[in-house]
Amino acid sequence: MINIIIVEDNDTIREGLKILIDGTDDYNCTATFSNCEDLLKKIKKLKFDIVLMDIDLPGMSGIEGIKILKQMNKDVIILVLTIYDENELVFDALCAGASGYLVKKTPPARLLEAIREAYDGGAPMSSQIARKVVNFFQQNRQIVHHDESSANLTPREKEVLGGLVEGHSIKAIADSLFISIETVRFHFRNIYKKLHVHSQSEAVVKAIKEGLV
Repeated sequence: MINIIIVEDNDTIREGLKILIDGTDDYNCTATFSNCEDLLKKIKKLKFDIVLMDIDLPGMSGIEGIKILKQMNKDVIILVLTIYDENELVFDALCAGASGYLVKKTPPARLLEAIREAYDGGAPMSSQIARKVVNFFQQNRQIVHHDESSANLTPREKEVLGGLVEGHSIKAIADSLFISIETVRFHFRNIYKKLHVHSQSEAVVKAIKEGLV
């Protein structure tokens, strides 16, 4: 069972998401909030696996909320669901610690699939968001001076990182490389250390920006 918190200020959208999640086997909506402030007041008392977060919220923005949640628990999984697909907001959300970024016109089946991917260790993004990320760095790439640790990824670590950049889950990466899930997690820990990052989304951003895969 995947337990999900929804943070969305639009009553109709919030209720629709709750109905979708609660009406699907193995998915459960633990709580819903219309703003980050109310979420943060109750977060320690809630049992959940994933936070589904809007960006444009009354009061504290979703991006600020992501930063605070990650400070409270660096392992929390936060999936952005918003109408906005501007480059700056996408990168701000990923750098703040979001595990994935989806637009609200994402079909319900794909949204549920993305929640599962994030839960399994992936970094799901809407296809148009993934293209924006890649295009942005291709168009704006400058000569990057890799530090010694960034350039020192092993071939296997690059394969694992490549799978992450493509949005695959830990299980999918393990299956494609014919290794165990624990081995993939071991490689993740080494990759984080070498790239000086603390989350999958940070690793994806740095990998694309520096052309590591």
